[in-house]
Amino acid sequence: MPTPEFVPSTPGQQPRRGLPLPPARAWSADRPADLGPRQPTGVSLGHPGPDQGYALTLVQHFRDRLVLAEDEHAEDAVAGCVGVALKRASLFGRAPVIHDLDMAFTLWGFLGDAPPELVELRRPLFQAVAHEYGEQRAIVDRVPEATLRLTLPQLKQRWPAEWRQLLSLDDL
Repeated sequence: MPTPEFVPSTPGQQPRRGLPLPPARAWSADRPADLGPRQPTGVSLGHPGPDQGYALTLVQHFRDRLVLAEDEHAEDAVAGCVGVALKRASLFGRAPVIHDLDMAFTLWGFLGDAPPELVELRRPLFQAVAHEYGEQRAIVDRVPEATLRLTLPQLKQRWPAEWRQLLSLDDL
């Protein structure tokens, strides 16, 4: 069977190969805005993690389930608790999942059965927090890393009986 005409048969008909690219040079963070290989940490810098915007999609599953006290708003509850969920997800180096949000809303008593003391304590903390980044960070900082490392069943076993131990409320 003969070779079709469009198939190159001589070296002159072969596609030309360009000049090979040289190997990449070493890179270093030498410009003022370069972060380098590690994300900075510190006060008000948050907890970076992959695909954190997905938490805003997941939060839609909770909007109808939130139990709010008088003068509390869903936007404030979401703003405070999403930060807690994102901190938990970043501790494990992954994107947020529904259990992160479930844990955050449970910790602060927004899914019901909250002790009256917790509701009174959270009311000033969450008031207008949707508009104040610093206040959102303060809410996130009130949840210790040891609490965030618990599994959801472990948390639900301890909450609401041990809610004071699960949160860092020393200065309140």
